[in-house]
Amino acid sequence: MSGPTGRTSDLHRRVTGGFGNLNAMSHVTAAARGALLGSGGATTPAKAHGRAREAWNGGTALIAAGCATMAMSVVLFLADGGLARFATLGGALVAVGVLAGLLATNALLLMLLLAARVPLIDGSLGQPRAMSLHSRLGDQVVYGLGVHAVFLLLGYMVLDNASLVAEWAYLWPQSDFVLAVVGMGLLLLLVVVSSVVAARRRLPYEVWHGIHLTSYAAVGLAIPHMFSMSGLLGEGSWQRTYWIAILVVTGAALLVFRFLAPLVISLRHKLWVVSVQPAGPDAYNIELSGRRLDRLGARSGQYLHWRFLGKGLWWHQHPFSLSAAPGPDKLRITVRSRGGGSAALASVLPGTRVFVEGPYGSFTDRARTSKTIALVGAGIGIAPIRALLEDATFAPGCATVILRASRPEELYLLDEIERLCHRRGASLIVLTGHRAEGCWVPADRVDLTLSELVPGLADADLYLCGPSGFTALVTAEAVASGVPARRIHVEDFNW
Repeated sequence: MSGPTGRTSDLHRRVTGGFGNLNAMSHVTAAARGALLGSGGATTPAKAHGRAREAWNGGTALIAAGCATMAMSVVLFLADGGLARFATLGGALVAVGVLAGLLATNALLLMLLLAARVPLIDGSLGQPRAMSLHSRLGDQVVYGLGVHAVFLLLGYMVLDNASLVAEWAYLWPQSDFVLAVVGMGLLLLLVVVSSVVAARRRLPYEVWHGIHLTSYAAVGLAIPHMFSMSGLLGEGSWQRTYWIAILVVTGAALLVFRFLAPLVISLRHKLWVVSVQPAGPDAYNIELSGRRLDRLGARSGQYLHWRFLGKGLWWHQHPFSLSAAPGPDKLRITVRSRGGGSAALASVLPGTRVFVEGPYGSFTDRARTSKTIALVGAGIGIAPIRALLEDATFAPGCATVILRASRPEELYLLDEIERLCHRRGASLIVLTGHRAEGCWVPADRVDLTLSELVPGLADADLYLCGPSGFTALVTAEAVASGVPARRIHVEDFNW
């Protein structure tokens, strides 16, 4: 078997259909040449490294602030004589229940802030990291509320020397207790239903989104009883003032960044559908136009939430990445038909108005810290890779593109990517076939490694987009090959 260079070159020849060594057949436009020299405000590794360090420091500070609010929940409880409650069994049970409820509520507010699309949070943490924290906090909310309910009920039973039925009957008519019970019951039902469905098949985005919103509402129903049934948060206490303040801040962030800002953006830019064109057997390009889209601030690699205001479509919201570099009056997305909502978009009519949220994500060329770049996309994750390839700053021979699919027909936008690689001097590698267990390459090419496919991998910025299982495997191999975490940029398909 030939060495690494021969194996990789063989892949290039097989894929490009006669292009041969793409690096030798490239040309660079004058504008691109100027950008490579650092003129015109282009992104340079030094500038990108500085921004990456600032973002990392900002993200660390935000996580520290979140931890501080969790600690504050405990401090506020202890400042109200919380330690004295542990003097008796019943008091200890109640104290644990109260603490669990406070921490769960605090975790819920942090979840909402992470999902509120606050520019400071998204810019510092990045969407993948923010959503990872959001998901991890979700478990704490569910478990914390469960402990809260069980320990409070047991504690009151011990303190009142009452049976479960008697204590329940006593609490039922209390102010806002019914709302708390309904909210908790609805939350547990949603958790069970979503877990059963997810175990059998992947949830469509629309169903997932509906369950997510309903779960927030379920927990929200329980919040009023914090103030009506808690001595800790009684009228006039500074603990009450603190909790009202953080509730107001969270609510304001959601109102401004999830509702008002998208509304203003949509009305200002007036996006509408220009055309819908096939992009494969189960995918299509949607081209859009609008006013002053250069002021939208979208970059290649970013995604937006799209709401098409057509018949039967307006209530669906979809997160789709740009599949071409944004222009001053046009945008393009590439959609794969995976569920009822996305499939229906294939028939959206030209002229249909579109409301958007975004742009979101740090999966852009601005995150670069190196002169070399590797772009790896799988399935419909190829779409943002194609956009990045179009306007990322790199010299001929300094970029490698790897496309991965189970079947050749799932190599979306391949023709466009071949032309871009040819024009820009990027190496192109295409890998098709089902993968072996625990491996991201095809089962018949398990000998291939990322470091062999990407020359100088340890010194490159690596961009990955695709299903979460795929990106996790590639990320693990990249880390093992010496790529620093700050140079691995991931956009996956987890909701």
